[in-house]
Amino acid sequence: MTDTSPHIPVLIEPILKLCAPIKGVWLDGTFGAGGYSRRLLEAGADQVIGVDRDPLAHEMAAPWIGEYNGRLRLVQGTFSDLDEHAGEKLDGVVLDLGVSSMQLDLAERGFSFLRDGPLDMRMSSEGQSAADLVNEAEEEMIADILYHYGEERASRRIARAIVAERGKGPITTTAHLAAIVSSCLPRPKPGQSHPATRSFQALRIAVNTEFEQLVEGLMAAERALKPGGLLAVVTFHSLEDRIVKRFFQERSGRDGGGNRYAPGGPSEAARFDILTRKAVGADDDELEMNPRSRSALLRIGRRTEAPAGPVDPATIGVPGLKSGATGGRRKGR
Repeated sequence: MTDTSPHIPVLIEPILKLCAPIKGVWLDGTFGAGGYSRRLLEAGADQVIGVDRDPLAHEMAAPWIGEYNGRLRLVQGTFSDLDEHAGEKLDGVVLDLGVSSMQLDLAERGFSFLRDGPLDMRMSSEGQSAADLVNEAEEEMIADILYHYGEERASRRIARAIVAERGKGPITTTAHLAAIVSSCLPRPKPGQSHPATRSFQALRIAVNTEFEQLVEGLMAAERALKPGGLLAVVTFHSLEDRIVKRFFQERSGRDGGGNRYAPGGPSEAARFDILTRKAVGADDDELEMNPRSRSALLRIGRRTEAPAGPVDPATIGVPGLKSGATGGRRKGR
């Protein structure tokens, strides 16, 4: 069956190769337009449970979900609760942490600075929007979000400009915010990313509590997977990849004696065996077919029989947002 989804599943070929044979029950924790779920079913999964908090994903799947004769079950929710959504032990979990194509392509969702639309960025269309954040948060909090979640060195300058601009009237569109950010940064050279890239990333992460969701999702996958079950995670920026890398290192018993976020502790029983000693990137063929894969990295772990346990976010490099912390006043901000 041909995948007619508008979303091209990034790094799906190495996932299928490294996780072969695909069998049993898998959970696609970031269902989106269904690209991963379709390929898993076609590769041999008996059933795939697709989880997504975006109501649009479920609406878009309604016309074709029947093609799989009950082998695809959709759940509206977040992957942070994937063990509860599954309701049974799983043979595999796949998480694609990028924003889906359908969200980026719809200007009204407010994810992209390339398409003018309402400044929203909510994946679930509920709760605080990006407009709420930039118009209501204190300047220091905005700066901390841009710095810690977007690694934006000019975060203080941008935060000051946002507060000054909102004093003239609310900031309500993606184009308006992109213009404010761009005015604070040098004009990009050919081949460089748009000046607003890091700021939009940071706000999206904050609006959707993505780092908190990621840590909870990794722990939920650990609880849900059978011994021998596989966890495949695709990330799209260095902060996400660092968290996933540190999670697998810690849960495999290879903690490395600690890091700059927390000191090392006594080793515990390995809960995962790492299948990808180095992160897997896209090959030339995929890069040519799908430019979105350019920054994608894949890491895979196999669940052991050791019991699941909690994870301290600080030990796996999750950035904090304590206003006034040392990271909030670094030179160059």
